[in-house]
Amino acid sequence: MVAFGKKLKERQIEEWQGFYINYKLMKKRVKQYAQQIELGTQDRHYVLKDFSRMLDNQIEKTVLFLLEQQGHLASRIAKLGEQQDAAQQEPEISKMSELREAYRTVGQDLLKLLYFIEINAVGLRKILKKFDKRFGYRFTDYYVKTRANHPYSQLQQVFKHVGLGAVVGALSRNLHELQDRQGSYLSIYDQPTLPLQDPVIDSIRAAVDRLTHSTNFLNFLGQHALIMQEELPAPSDEHVDDQRYHFMSLLLNLANTFLYMVNTYIIVPTADDYSTNLGAAPTVCGIVIGAMAVAQVFSSVYFSAWSNKSYFRPLVFSSIILFLGNTLYALAYDLNSIWILLIGRLFCGFGSARAVNRRYISDCVPLKIRMQASAGFVSASALGMACGPALAGLLQIKFKIYNITFNQDTLPGWVMMVAWLIYSIWLWIAFEEPCRDFEENHTIPQSNAIAVDNNALEKGLKQPLMISSEDKGDEDGDQDYDDSEEVPEKSRLPATSIGSAYRLLTPSVKVQLLIYFMLKYVMEILLSESSVITTYYFNWSTSTVAIFLAGLGLTVLPVNIVVGSYITNLFDDRQILLASEIMVLVGILLNFNVIFPYSEPQYICSGLLMFVSCEVLEGINLSLLSRVMSSRLSRGTYNGGLLSTEAGTIARVIADATITLAGYMGVSRLLNITLIPSLFICIVSITATGYTYNSLY
Repeated sequence: MVAFGKKLKERQIEEWQGFYINYKLMKKRVKQYAQQIELGTQDRHYVLKDFSRMLDNQIEKTVLFLLEQQGHLASRIAKLGEQQDAAQQEPEISKMSELREAYRTVGQDLLKLLYFIEINAVGLRKILKKFDKRFGYRFTDYYVKTRANHPYSQLQQVFKHVGLGAVVGALSRNLHELQDRQGSYLSIYDQPTLPLQDPVIDSIRAAVDRLTHSTNFLNFLGQHALIMQEELPAPSDEHVDDQRYHFMSLLLNLANTFLYMVNTYIIVPTADDYSTNLGAAPTVCGIVIGAMAVAQVFSSVYFSAWSNKSYFRPLVFSSIILFLGNTLYALAYDLNSIWILLIGRLFCGFGSARAVNRRYISDCVPLKIRMQASAGFVSASALGMACGPALAGLLQIKFKIYNITFNQDTLPGWVMMVAWLIYSIWLWIAFEEPCRDFEENHTIPQSNAIAVDNNALEKGLKQPLMISSEDKGDEDGDQDYDDSEEVPEKSRLPATSIGSAYRLLTPSVKVQLLIYFMLKYVMEILLSESSVITTYYFNWSTSTVAIFLAGLGLTVLPVNIVVGSYITNLFDDRQILLASEIMVLVGILLNFNVIFPYSEPQYICSGLLMFVSCEVLEGINLSLLSRVMSSRLSRGTYNGGLLSTEAGTIARVIADATITLAGYMGVSRLLNITLIPSLFICIVSITATGYTYNSLY
């Protein structure tokens, strides 16, 4: 990876170089401060005061230039407006065309100014975190709190780009009026939802979105998928080559995600009944459900590697394997074989192409809509999770055709078999393999990147990440090289194995993966044993279990909306993280059957608390994880997305195995026995989070 200072210098607009923040100078000053404190020639109070003054001067220089450029743009728009008023009295097509081009030129200059702000904001955040890391002091909190809310704040110009909104509005309105509206005299204010078909406005909106919190919810969902945009994209990177992007292919990837999640959860309400009908104990449902996760541990790796060469072939293979797996699952009833049932579920797990779905969004979707596509990935997963149990609740019929049984146990398999067959046909007809010339001509291709959250830039300043002061790398896990040094080739290469990827993890990243493991374990225990527990204690029917599980799944998106749009703007990410872990712990404790007779309200309320808290925890945890993981894990086969997927999948496997093993001690003890490991892992997770936070600050 190229040192950030070099990248910053390369991306600067040449004629504006004197007005950017001097990242290289501030980085050297931080090193000097460290040496002075170590030698005892300066105290910490002087360092803080001097660095604050230096930052103020750098920001003031940048902001004054920004205001000057805003004024130039406003003046040019005003002059063009006068020409437009004069031209409308005697309209000429050639004159109108010239005005449109003049406005577009202003738009291109506005894009340059927005990119100028973005580069300075990223550089400012990087140097602040570097200072915090070097001195183990939360200087960022102090600096932002004392500057951001001051009535004369210049920091607000960088974060909120005050005044640019008016320039964007004037430009949009005038371009809109110059378009052929077919006799309509309505303006953009009369029809705010009316799209303006002009590429420069689309580019401006995409640039503004990167600088504001208007996409907080999409960004929050995108981090669930661990698909993020580059930290410092070049203007030339705004669009992926049109030959690489195909809307129907994107839709097919999202459909694959949805169907796979339906396939995962459609059997949960009936897995215990199916196991019993095949002569096994009802708690064997843990193994039946978990067999899919066991296979996914291995399929994630080979699908991730396969996506380096093709997207179409892995998706075809996935749909064929899932078609066969569901067929075996459905036939196991008439063959009276639990082994056929398990093999069918293993086949389904071997068809998990989620790594391909992520990779396609990251590599082939244009930057301006990548966050929406990432949010679509998470939404498709959440919808599939809710639809799976709901669909199982509807399949409460029984009949035979040619001695083949169709009932509540086998119909999930038959329905998914047909669904994957239809999907395969659609895939074969509509999918377009993207051109790979771009990747072949670049040393480092873009893949399912885990990068810094640009859209929440101000939030990032208020929330220094959990980086160990002992780590030698920068806050993103990369080595800290001087701008004058040549970065070793080895430091640019992606990880080549699970082991080498693990060695790139900092202690804080390991804690985040532990939290992810814990929440997936708790959720899997709750969901997988729900049918056995509710049948034993409350005598619930399959339809009632399906409604309960579908209800839990339907909470995913509303919870993410609340957290992504509101809660993250009110509290520090680490505060939400710790509070969510504590709420998970409370939910586990409330779910134990110890003193009072176990009741439906107790199970429903504690289960809902555990599930919702885990959902909140997952979003915040992956948000932090996406910002602290090494950039070397943002590409290649063994990337950060694969590591998090493996951590969650292994947790599900262990949870399902726990249910089956606990079943040998009797269904009456199943609830408490499976909750004990959940309680232990949750306590370890909370302890690790608290210890990491305290050791850093």
